[in-house]
Amino acid sequence: MSTKTALSGAPATAALALEAGLLPGYPARPGQPTSPSLLSRTRALLISLAGGPGYSGPPSDHFDGRYFFNPEAPSGRFFLDLVRCAGLVPRQAWPRWVENRARPTVPASLAPGRIALTFINHITFLIQFRGLNILTDPVYSQRVSPMRGFGPKRVRAPGLPFGELPPIDLVLLSHNHYDHLDIDTLARLEAAHRPCFVTGLGNREFLRQFGLRNVHELDWWQRLELPRATVTMTPAQHWSGRGVRNRNRSLWGGFHLEAGGMSAFFAGDTGYWRHFRDIRRELGTIELALLPIGAYAPRRIEGPQHMDPEEAVRAHLDLQARISVGTHFGCFQLGDEGIDDPLIELALARARHGVRADEFQTLETGETRHFARSTVPAYAQCLSA
Repeated sequence: MSTKTALSGAPATAALALEAGLLPGYPARPGQPTSPSLLSRTRALLISLAGGPGYSGPPSDHFDGRYFFNPEAPSGRFFLDLVRCAGLVPRQAWPRWVENRARPTVPASLAPGRIALTFINHITFLIQFRGLNILTDPVYSQRVSPMRGFGPKRVRAPGLPFGELPPIDLVLLSHNHYDHLDIDTLARLEAAHRPCFVTGLGNREFLRQFGLRNVHELDWWQRLELPRATVTMTPAQHWSGRGVRNRNRSLWGGFHLEAGGMSAFFAGDTGYWRHFRDIRRELGTIELALLPIGAYAPRRIEGPQHMDPEEAVRAHLDLQARISVGTHFGCFQLGDEGIDDPLIELALARARHGVRADEFQTLETGETRHFARSTVPAYAQCLSA
């Protein structure tokens, strides 16, 4: 499959929205109008909320011909999200702002058999193989919301400033929720880096509306051969939607990467399910797994779609990953737990299961760590950059 996809042209409304900085997080581009019209703002909002036409294709074990679904769990919630955004559900207080303590040390190059990992924020990581730079669900906006005036707001700066990113070759997009598919950030990446974007079924036409050219969409277990990597989309237990009318019209999932003789796994957003054992059986040894540990409370609401730290440790064991790293915490308050609770609960879960801290790690926002392939357990080769 070619890594280049033609584009006939983004709609004028989407282009205007991006140029004028209408999407959440950043001001207008230099030289662009600072007070766009109400009509332009409304058009940009409607394009984002619509989420594209969705996917059309034959039914499968996770698609009924119109909507995607989880084979063994509910596929999302909506009203409770609105209640939570309105502040009607008690939540643990988060600080208004946290200063990052780590500074990234992004390598210009890597030796064969090494992976460098930099935690940017939330679920956004820079994964570097030799000659290959990858971003996962990149989010640089101030809020993860269709509008910049309200919605979950970041409590810390990105650990790696956008202008300090190395040349980005590949962007993995696990699904279309606002804290994972951030249109403003993706448009900036397209303008600055022209990367290859890989996502789930039903997202390509939506992304093309915003000028993204090289977009590939995959089904679960489908592989994409790129010049320097093989990407396989893997199952996840979650849901999709950017507005009330496109719920579950596009697919969610994770990604398995093979590059330079190394393997990594990005789980995306997911509840705990048997798919972790399936991934181990189908795809073999995983050197490095990125597993979500936050936005898990209250369990009666979040349980089917967001793992808690206990389940993340069980997923680590199911995958038999050499090293796992926690994601999806510490930047946007999306669950009722406190900002430090995922780290506290992860330490307790590791102790319960006999998993050492160097087998299931967490990084400081902005921290870079290097991991080396070895015939001995990979945690013995973990080096802090």
